[in-house]
Amino acid sequence: MALAWILISCEPGRERDVYQHLLGMSTVSEVSVVYGELDLVARIDFNNELEMSKTLIGEMRHVDGVRKTETLIAVEV
Repeated sequence: MALAWILISCEPGRERDVYQHLLGMSTVSEVSVVYGELDLVARIDFNNELEMSKTLIGEMRHVDGVRKTETLIAVEV
């Protein structure tokens, strides 16, 4: 199983809504509220790249209140 961290900027005042929505997604294993330029950091666990793409492109980017995402895919070294 692979994982990625998603850095999320939300529309002002929508952080709680986005946070709760993400927690309900099956591939999201954790979500944290953070201070600074970003609003949330979410961890997704996936079995393959197709599942990751569906989660990121098909679901996360369409959550009401999400303004911008950046994905950090974890790798083993």
